[in-house]
Amino acid sequence: MDVSEFLRQFMIVDIFVTNFGTLMQGLVFTFELAIVSMVFGTIFGVLLALGRSFGTKLLSWLCTAYIEIIRGTPLLAQLFILYFALPPYGIRLSAITVAFLGFTLNSAAYQAEYTRGSIEAVGEDQYMAAHSLGMSSWQTIIYVVLPQAIRWSIPAWTNELIYLLKSTSIAYVIGAPDLLTQGKFIASRNYQFFRVYLIVAIIYLVIVLAAARLIGKIEKKIEIPGFGYTKNQR
Repeated sequence: MDVSEFLRQFMIVDIFVTNFGTLMQGLVFTFELAIVSMVFGTIFGVLLALGRSFGTKLLSWLCTAYIEIIRGTPLLAQLFILYFALPPYGIRLSAITVAFLGFTLNSAAYQAEYTRGSIEAVGEDQYMAAHSLGMSSWQTIIYVVLPQAIRWSIPAWTNELIYLLKSTSIAYVIGAPDLLTQGKFIASRNYQFFRVYLIVAIIYLVIVLAAARLIGKIEKKIEIPGFGYTKNQR
């Protein structure tokens, strides 16, 4: 391959314009998968953290077991179990359903640990102060502990969203119509694998950088000086 041919491989505008609609369909699904998994993973993760930190011995053990199993096994294996291992037992889920379910369950385990760490960062004096005001244990958790823990978890949650945006590409192995899957479909038609996957990589880079910038602004806007964390403390 001469220099001119090598440089031609980087001329991707024509392919991007021609396949813009298909790429955007994949990008929309990627955003939907990341955001939905983040939202429901956060809700489930908070419940897991509460169960592990304040539940009965059995509930705490079950939450711990779930968190450790999910965090200790590859996301790809979890998707394969949901998509390939369940049908023989009569449970058939579409690729899209498996993608949303798998990423949500996986994200929840990690977010549970972020939240649990933040819960443990709340000082014992605040529990004592709340009890001295007549609050019950669960009132203390809901009105005193959890609001602080959630705020302290924000930096970790924002990192989780960025991770989800990138890791959604794994969904292509089960046929979910994400950005990488659409890129593979385009490349299989025109055989311009290098140029197509270069476009896909650039799109991922752009959305991750844009998300990181947006999240940074949101963190700065909701930050309370002297509370939880500052940019210099992270």
